[in-house]
Amino acid sequence: MRVPAAAAAAWLVATAGCNPQPPKATPPPSTPAAHVRPTATPLVLDIRGQGAANRPVHLIQQVHNRVDYDLLASSYESKGPSGLARAVFSDARVTFRDPHGSSITASAPQALVDQGANTVTLLDGVHARSSSGMTLQCTQLVYDRASGMLHGKGAVVVTDPKGFRATGSSFDSDISLTHMRMR
Repeated sequence: MRVPAAAAAAWLVATAGCNPQPPKATPPPSTPAAHVRPTATPLVLDIRGQGAANRPVHLIQQVHNRVDYDLLASSYESKGPSGLARAVFSDARVTFRDPHGSSITASAPQALVDQGANTVTLLDGVHARSSSGMTLQCTQLVYDRASGMLHGKGAVVVTDPKGFRATGSSFDSDISLTHMRMR
């Protein structure tokens, strides 16, 4: 019984006196390439889709549980990194809605949704009707999602339900078309 006790005492003395310092880190050899870190290349998505007459492409954009706009189209092509993509929609119809319940539905041969610019642009001849019965025609219509404002240009014609007609080369307005500045 004396041998195990002596071995245990020897082991205890040997380990108690042993307090090795961790090895010091040695820096790798300095080379110009050692300080260059590779940068990640963003993944660029290229997505295409085709709808059908009874089942068009459908995109709904919501803000705080409210539909900001609702887009229907015959086809689309989207390209760009996630969060900054630009999507082009053909034969588009877009309904824009404001927080107060007003809406305007616009149709055009093309619509461009630009996530980076936070805009929806209808191109090549826009025809629109507001929920209050106002009609709008222009060459290009831009919806700025940040401000909730519409900006139109090119042969602008606005007609109210009573037949009053206003024309100009450009305009800025809210979605209801009741606060408009025409030029």
